[in-house]
Amino acid sequence: MRRLLAVSITLCLAAYAAAEDEWPFEAQPVASFDEPWAMAFFPDGRLLVTEKPGRLLVVTQSGEKSAPVSGVPEVDYGGQGGLGDVALHPDFADNGMIYLSYAEAGDGNTRGAAVIRARLTLDNDGGSLSDIEVIWRQVPKVSGRGHYGHRLLFSGNGYLYISSGERQKFDPAQDMQSNLGKIVRLHDDGSIPNDNPFFAKGGVTAEIWSLGHRNPLGIAFDAKGQLWITEMGPRGGDELNLVIRGENYGYPIVSNGRHYSGKDIPDHDTRPDFQAPKEWWTPVISPGGFMIYSGELFPDWQGDGFAPGLSSKSLVRIEFDGEKAREAQRFDMGKRMRAVVEGPHGAIWMLEDKRGGRLLKLMPLDAI
Repeated sequence: MRRLLAVSITLCLAAYAAAEDEWPFEAQPVASFDEPWAMAFFPDGRLLVTEKPGRLLVVTQSGEKSAPVSGVPEVDYGGQGGLGDVALHPDFADNGMIYLSYAEAGDGNTRGAAVIRARLTLDNDGGSLSDIEVIWRQVPKVSGRGHYGHRLLFSGNGYLYISSGERQKFDPAQDMQSNLGKIVRLHDDGSIPNDNPFFAKGGVTAEIWSLGHRNPLGIAFDAKGQLWITEMGPRGGDELNLVIRGENYGYPIVSNGRHYSGKDIPDHDTRPDFQAPKEWWTPVISPGGFMIYSGELFPDWQGDGFAPGLSSKSLVRIEFDGEKAREAQRFDMGKRMRAVVEGPHGAIWMLEDKRGGRLLKLMPLDAI
């Protein structure tokens, strides 16, 4: 059944795939980078952009780049590892605090993701970090350089959510003594909220908000405060999930994909005790991030989700109906797409993946 559905999806892609001459926007290149990974906007409209080898840059909307910000921690660069996400504290305008995720080396041949908070002081050369504090680490550190996840997101009421990949180790996603394969919820200083679902169990378990995830690389709240994530499936079965407090999403026990060895994994519908994805993709799109649009430049898209595709080299638009979701449209971007955010005044900004990856500003045709 899964194979028939995958074929059906493949045949139907043409129904909602948009060629470049049908785009309702123009993708304006702004700057290029060495393996860009994430971006965040300052209140004044400038951006912070991370490069995976370990550089943090201040960038203007016209594409002027600063020297690298000093004080960024040493990263374990290689594979999928390096400098990852960047987020501004909700009160950044007053406290100057930012958050960075990155891969760090451990003992022996191990590594894992970590998150710092630090005070950013801007100057004419870019800036510097001070008061640096590691507030979270993946537990345990393991071998390999894949599936860190480590996207960062603040909620409207100030909690910090971190997506933590299962590091290509499968079983940790179900291990409650590990924070791999989980969504984690913390206070802004890294302490654990006492209303987390497993707080009473203490230790790393207390951090966990949801479990049974593979490699969640996109995370966003909708206008109702519902938390959504995109995550890479194995061989097939990329997922869009509605994250519910304390729930289990089943990986690696269930998945709508299969192992890279070809070994089958039972589908989600075989285990209704686990939360099933609200949308899923075979062939995969390889979602590198996620954003839910709220701006006015694209009024028809208000409330829609957008997932940048790596292997699919696309921007996927998703429509929601309460707790339901479906892919509505796909734009062929021609490059692996790593990140998407909504910028000032409602423009959509994207980062291409890999060396030479460009920062793109998407503007509606009637606004150019």
